[in-house]
Amino acid sequence: MCAVLTSHLNAGENRKVLNMETKRQKRVFVVGATGYIGKFVVRELVARGYEVVSFAREQSGVGASKTAEQTREELKGSEVRFGDVSDPDSLMKNGIRGERFDVVVSCLTSRTGGIKDAWNIDYQATRNALDAGIAAGATQFLLLSAICVQKPLLEFQRAKLKFEKELIESGLTYSILRPTAFFKSIAGQVESVKNGKSFVMFGNGELTSCKPISEADLARFMADCLEDPAKQNKILPIGGPGEAISVKEQGEMLFELLGKEPKFKRVPIQMFDVIIPVLSVLAKLFPKLEDKAEFARIGKYYCSESMLVLNPETGKYDADATPSYGSDTLRDFYKRVLTEGLAGQELGDHAMF
Repeated sequence: MCAVLTSHLNAGENRKVLNMETKRQKRVFVVGATGYIGKFVVRELVARGYEVVSFAREQSGVGASKTAEQTREELKGSEVRFGDVSDPDSLMKNGIRGERFDVVVSCLTSRTGGIKDAWNIDYQATRNALDAGIAAGATQFLLLSAICVQKPLLEFQRAKLKFEKELIESGLTYSILRPTAFFKSIAGQVESVKNGKSFVMFGNGELTSCKPISEADLARFMADCLEDPAKQNKILPIGGPGEAISVKEQGEMLFELLGKEPKFKRVPIQMFDVIIPVLSVLAKLFPKLEDKAEFARIGKYYCSESMLVLNPETGKYDADATPSYGSDTLRDFYKRVLTEGLAGQELGDHAMF
């Protein structure tokens, strides 16, 4: 009996070893590797034993401030290759290099959300990565998208949806991740509130809600998609743990953690209804203002639309229908950044306040 049990245990261990060996042999090509989520995805894949090649610009990060050496250090454990994902030739020559890959992971997203930038990155560069992956023999594609594409009123949303459709039609095994708000996207007022200023909110602060998710939790969920059939050939909305939280509640949490009385500044969302038409008219006369008008539309969108699953039947956002995942909470994030600062959480071109 003991011999049989030992045999079964050994067989189980052998299967584990075999699974790890298979996982280590799977080659993953990551584009958008230096982005806010991308670098965490790379680290998670490396930790799980995949053979990872990270494709990046030689100068990356907010304001292209990181050197090639800093990028290699940030993506340690993966092989870092440099080039331009917007250039198909560079992608093949400097990235793929005639090698075979099993999976492509795209964490690409436009830096500004501007019209040209959106179509160049959210659609075309991501399409380039798909074509390169197919040429390299990849059979699986993991895409980081956004939950806001459910209600596409902006160019970057339309660009993302166009690629999503083409990915689904490509014949590859796919997972399309649509996360809710990231922690950094609701951290823009931490320093100002800490320094005694009011928390700025549109209307009563309850126009929108979200289930923010940390970069590490999202990276773990994304890595799960590589091996979990239940997460494949699906569009996957995903939020962080706990209940949905409104903008006002975010502010109240900050003041509570600081031990201060809440102090809010209410801004009428109707201001966008004045700004957007003016900029739209001016953009017809001065094309350089096209992106300014788009940025105003983006501002209004995020101040009036919740980052939750949209019920197509009711047209309303549904917190209960928005999946929760992970263990990192917004409260713990706020505690950490109030003590340690916002290094690594910079909004760059996405900053509003």
